[in-house]
Amino acid sequence: MDSDKKPRFVTNRRVEFVDTDMAGIVHFTNFFRYMEQAEAEFFRSYGKVLAERPDTSGTAEGWPRVSTSCSFKSPAFHNDVLEIRIYIRRRGFKSLTLAYEFFRGTTLIAVGQIKTAYCRFTVGKPIESLEIPHEFDEMLGPYDATQQQPVPSDADP
Repeated sequence: MDSDKKPRFVTNRRVEFVDTDMAGIVHFTNFFRYMEQAEAEFFRSYGKVLAERPDTSGTAEGWPRVSTSCSFKSPAFHNDVLEIRIYIRRRGFKSLTLAYEFFRGTTLIAVGQIKTAYCRFTVGKPIESLEIPHEFDEMLGPYDATQQQPVPSDADP
């Protein structure tokens, strides 16, 4: 990430024993779970959710995943406390890309990314992508087609 750009949200997570492999290192799959947990906390901090419960007609709106990635820089171990930083990498008309940095103190552990799209789900119908509602502007920043979003120095983590 650009070091001069502040993260939009920061949280901490302790590595549990169950998160580690036989070498005592966090298993790579857990970083994807950590990203989703941090994302859910970010949304909750603004009174939002990642996915609504379906209403009586079987319709709900939410943020299904389009793509995700994670690149590992240094191992994390049981009982480490990881600082997880979330950046808005791109706010599109219908999609959102969040970038993540994982630190243990000053050591960069991993960088990741999740791209989502705002969608409506209705039982028996195909998923429908929607414009991201303005109610998310405070949290994500408004959509601006003319604005170039910064790309981290190690693009596409």
